[in-house]
Amino acid sequence: MGNMVKPFLQGRRLLETFLVLCLLVYVMDLPSAAKAAGKVNKHVWDVRYNYVSPDCYKKLAITINGLVPGPTIHAVEGETVVVQVTNSLVTENVAIHWHGIRQIGTPWSDGTESVTQCAIQPGDTFVYQFVVDKAGTYMYHAHYGMQLGDGIYGMIRVKAAHKEPFSYSSEHEILLSDWYHKNAYEHAIDLSSEPFVWVGEPNSVLIQGRAFACNEPGTEAGQCKEPNRKCSPFSLNVRPGRTIRLRIGSLTALSTLSFEIEDHEMTVVEADGNYVEPFKVKHLYLYSGETYSVLIKTSPKKDRSRNYWMVAKVVSRESSTPSGLAILNYNFNPPLALPPTDPPAGPHWNDTSDRIDQSVAVKAHHAYLNPPPKKSDRTIILLNTQNKIEGKVRWSLNNVSLNLPHTPYLIALKENLSYNTEAHPSTGGLYRLKFNSIVDVILQNANTMTPNVSETHPWHLHGHDFWVLGYGRGKFNMATDTASYNLTNPIMKNSVPLHPYGWTALRFRADNPGVWAFHCHIEFHFFLGMAVVFEEGIDQVGELPDSIMGCGETKPFVKP
Repeated sequence: MGNMVKPFLQGRRLLETFLVLCLLVYVMDLPSAAKAAGKVNKHVWDVRYNYVSPDCYKKLAITINGLVPGPTIHAVEGETVVVQVTNSLVTENVAIHWHGIRQIGTPWSDGTESVTQCAIQPGDTFVYQFVVDKAGTYMYHAHYGMQLGDGIYGMIRVKAAHKEPFSYSSEHEILLSDWYHKNAYEHAIDLSSEPFVWVGEPNSVLIQGRAFACNEPGTEAGQCKEPNRKCSPFSLNVRPGRTIRLRIGSLTALSTLSFEIEDHEMTVVEADGNYVEPFKVKHLYLYSGETYSVLIKTSPKKDRSRNYWMVAKVVSRESSTPSGLAILNYNFNPPLALPPTDPPAGPHWNDTSDRIDQSVAVKAHHAYLNPPPKKSDRTIILLNTQNKIEGKVRWSLNNVSLNLPHTPYLIALKENLSYNTEAHPSTGGLYRLKFNSIVDVILQNANTMTPNVSETHPWHLHGHDFWVLGYGRGKFNMATDTASYNLTNPIMKNSVPLHPYGWTALRFRADNPGVWAFHCHIEFHFFLGMAVVFEEGIDQVGELPDSIMGCGETKPFVKP
């Protein structure tokens, strides 16, 4: 009997080995997205106060795991990302938005306080869970009050599961931000006061969370012998003879920036997670909320015995803020060895034409075209204005300034609650869209309350990518300007600039059930009411999790 069992077991083992090998071959042959589907990418974050000195000025900031910027999330398209956030701030709430992630099927994880969730209260823990359904360069940041400016922000790098239309040797992220020595509470008091007190220009521009300061105070960068080691600049190490992908994002509270690398041309290949028909730039304009991927070549013919400046300069405002400086460090040179040249001066701050030209140049890659529908079902025109409402300065759309409600829109509309109470009135700003309809939004710029001043407004739409149909100067003309729309190869983005005294035209499909904010991405403008909210397919939203409730009219929904 034993002699019969032995060959049977051997045969069974051979069969099992064969099946395992077949499974391995099958899995190896699967697209990366199929492998990533079902994989959980988990992060545990603690949000707390810490003193930081990115520009050698000590400030009480809000950090994630002690970091500003916070940890970068590395994922593969198709993965499920889970972020467990504990609010250890003691005195204030928190909400974190996953900027550019469309939250298909998970609108409650969008992270927008008063729109998709009740904020995370001190001492509480909240779990965000969502699928990164598309490769690209994305970001995250606080979406409660003006906490972004106090340090809650970072990047999300989603690796493609397919071959991309460009190749590179290595990749790095560069996150740009502006930095105030005042905190969000001080800004809120100033902006809400009578008379109105404007926040002013930022104290610094940070590149990857760092500024530049010379060890000899008052010395210009080009004449500086050694940087201040207490707040040393960011240094990016590269090897000569390589093609390098830089994933660049901007999460400024106020500023439009021009980014430039001394003696290195940049080729733009991606914008907001969408492939771009490649074009070259000397300096790259970034508006708050935008991300780009650019390729640079570290030519072996360059002088490898020296480093090169990276510069982020404030444009679109006549700013007193010094440019942010960092170092492109060629291998074998000391990382903080300063370049022997003055940093590039950059473009003139009010060269609007050059900025518009770059906006127009961003078009969809010819191999990844997704042309928009030829016509829309609805057109919404939003006039961007600054107004005085009940004696206070506000930013408005069509002369209506949004006050966020105490009961989040998503919960109120799904559960038939009132989001507009006497104690917490929400004025206007809600647009109910027919599900799967095609919607055009025309952003129209105008004067501020200061004569002959029109500001740049970066606009961000949650839950969607939109087609950028065009830009124009002056007042939008429905009869003639629609004829100039790019319906052939428009880029899809989630953030876009509205230039001074101009218009920007967008088109999107209202096909993502939920409630989504659309707002100016300047922190202070959003705080002062420059936003609207779009609802679409609310009846198709799944059962809402208890964890997003607990404020306003949602208190009875919270289970003990």
